[in-house]
Amino acid sequence: MGLDALVPLAMTVAIFLLLVDLMHRRQRWAARYPPGPLPLPGLGNLLHVDFKNTPYCFHQASLLTGMDHQLGKAVRVGRAKVGPRPKQGVFLAHYGPAWREQRRFSVSTLRNLGLGKKSLEQWVTEEAACLCAAFADQAGCPFRPNGLLDKAASNVIASLTCGCRFEYDDPRFLRLLDLAQEGLKEESSFLHQVLNAVPLLLRIPALAGKVLPSQKAFLTQLDELLTEHRMTWDPAQPPRDLTDAFLAEMEKAKKNPESSFNEENLRLVVADLFSAGMVTTSTTLAWGLLLMVLHPDVQRRVQQEIDDVIGQVQRPEMGDQARMPYTTAVIHEVQRFGDIVPLNVPHMTSRDIEVQGFLIPKGTTLFTNLSSVLKDEAVWEKPFRFHPEHFLDAQGHFVKPEAFLPFSAGRRACLGEPLARMELFLFFTCLLQRFSFSVPPGQPRPSHSHVVGFLVTPSPYELCAVPR
Repeated sequence: MGLDALVPLAMTVAIFLLLVDLMHRRQRWAARYPPGPLPLPGLGNLLHVDFKNTPYCFHQASLLTGMDHQLGKAVRVGRAKVGPRPKQGVFLAHYGPAWREQRRFSVSTLRNLGLGKKSLEQWVTEEAACLCAAFADQAGCPFRPNGLLDKAASNVIASLTCGCRFEYDDPRFLRLLDLAQEGLKEESSFLHQVLNAVPLLLRIPALAGKVLPSQKAFLTQLDELLTEHRMTWDPAQPPRDLTDAFLAEMEKAKKNPESSFNEENLRLVVADLFSAGMVTTSTTLAWGLLLMVLHPDVQRRVQQEIDDVIGQVQRPEMGDQARMPYTTAVIHEVQRFGDIVPLNVPHMTSRDIEVQGFLIPKGTTLFTNLSSVLKDEAVWEKPFRFHPEHFLDAQGHFVKPEAFLPFSAGRRACLGEPLARMELFLFFTCLLQRFSFSVPPGQPRPSHSHVVGFLVTPSPYELCAVPR
């Protein structure tokens, strides 16, 4: 019997066994389970999810259940013991010793490599100059900015993880970016969610590679880079990047079978950082440019502040940010309005927990709805409109409300937040310093959001970048 025939049979058997195992448990917790549509044992509410617009589906569910953002905040900030689905790596690993070890390693290594420091700022500034040069090559003609933004954000991550930078037309680089984007779409597919709900299916040989071919190909491409990198590694020298530091930890842990420093975790940690760092930053910048096109008055005011504080010749620096409250407010409002990862990373309870009187059983997959905070009508004056004044006081000074949580909060807050904030300010400011952005002549105004799995991106659009 071929693999194609085994997959549906294995899924049917696994679901049946879970039904038998879980049905008798339901009576124990159903009375105190949070309100909502009836979940199926094993599959939960997967059949209720609209995978073409997952964030909206979850938003509607939150309205039906009456679950507010306070419950979500209780989960986010750590009062409930939760961790992402079982996996290695640093973002989606199950909470426990391995996750703590990798989280601690990643935070300390990135800090040693310059996260939040002047040395890293220079890398970002140089990449911002390359990005502006690529925009200038468009000669004011209509183009889609997403691909160039992906390349710039990815190069910053590549510098940190592998100590290298790719030319924007490098075929291997382009292949890596294409696979990362395709892998993102696979991440939210129905079959992938079934694998998350029934992880026993992953024991079927070659099943994961068949369901997630782009993710498998992405890791294979990454393996080639890591193999080349290993050939130039000198353990006697200080680490050049995160991969060097990881290889050094692997050497130390050779006699410790419990260590999480192994070949599989190396590729997954680098993959996590590469994918997350590229997608979130480039998507936020794509939102920023779209909103500048749609709100030319805001664009002109940002450019006036840039001209007053920096001028049109000197490169922007992070030290300029403190003197640019309006630009800083605009960037924060882009993050709030864009709301690019409204459901955050999926989590799973490691034990039975009680939150606000509701019982959530061990093994339950949870999605914390960040939109309930970023679009809370009790906090924001115009929650569903682009309004930079959300981050300015009456005197025009920058303020950041407590409800601004695009990077989540607590132990699972984004470890790359300092890097993301640096990239957003330097890339955005450099682009607005050099160019004015507009809708191509004869084209209609672009629309707003387009959902790709769990990511909310702008609908595909073109713009003109005219040198100032």
